[in-house]
Amino acid sequence: MEIAGTTAFITGGASGIGFGIAQRLLANGARLVLADIRQDHLDEAKQFFEERQQGRNVHTIRLDVSDREQMREAAKECEAVMGGPEILVNNAGIDPSGPFEQATYQDWDYGLAINLMGPINGIMEFAPGMRRRGKGGHIVNTASLAGLTPMPSQMAIYAVAKAGVITLTESMRDSMAKDNIGCTVLMPGPIKSRIHESGQNRPDRFRQGSGLRENEEQLAQRVVSDTWMEPTEVGDMIVDAIRHNKLYVATHGNWKEQVEARFKAMIDAMPEAKPFDFGASLSVPKKED
Repeated sequence: MEIAGTTAFITGGASGIGFGIAQRLLANGARLVLADIRQDHLDEAKQFFEERQQGRNVHTIRLDVSDREQMREAAKECEAVMGGPEILVNNAGIDPSGPFEQATYQDWDYGLAINLMGPINGIMEFAPGMRRRGKGGHIVNTASLAGLTPMPSQMAIYAVAKAGVITLTESMRDSMAKDNIGCTVLMPGPIKSRIHESGQNRPDRFRQGSGLRENEEQLAQRVVSDTWMEPTEVGDMIVDAIRHNKLYVATHGNWKEQVEARFKAMIDAMPEAKPFDFGASLSVPKKED
């Protein structure tokens, strides 16, 4: 699809990967609606574009992606202010890592609510409008390479959610194609971002009872490495994926061997295929006379 003249709605769009995607989409002619849970990040992003005389093409919305009512209102605001969107980027994410044995229901609920249900909420609230407008479009869901390869137990919540996002994107593609809406799952590796500030972004309803507060405080001290990829490089990959409807985008190849070993082990575990009548297996036995 052509990007020029479209509107893009980007969650987690005011920093990190989302902001990198935003810059590259704007450079290619899209209008932007940036949604983020951090008002300070939104203010910084808005100022960035205004200083470059691009502010008229950028609208910001404060949004908690785990809140379905907020997502519903954001979809209405986006359409009213900027039109569309034709491009939906479900990018907002957090890092709920920590010792597996210390994780509580609150930590699981938080990790899945943002990293998995966030994209689902975006799709549920925006996809009907994209279909109704009949202009086609594209949906990008941000997962992670951590969803493709076995990870240490301290990353279980994160990896489970990101694996779900990969499967979600693969599984929705045939339905979206009926309305000329393409799908891409982004699987990034180390990118310069603010995900280490996850503890500051945790909604109050997920704070009480968390077992990972100490780990969040340690994560907040992490220094972003100069060797990590620039978010705008990811943005260029996403621009290309939208234009050519690429299902998969991976930013790094460092884990190829681990991914190959995992899938080889799965294939090796499968018995030889035998003819199987799915229809017969699902049929209801007839009652004997």
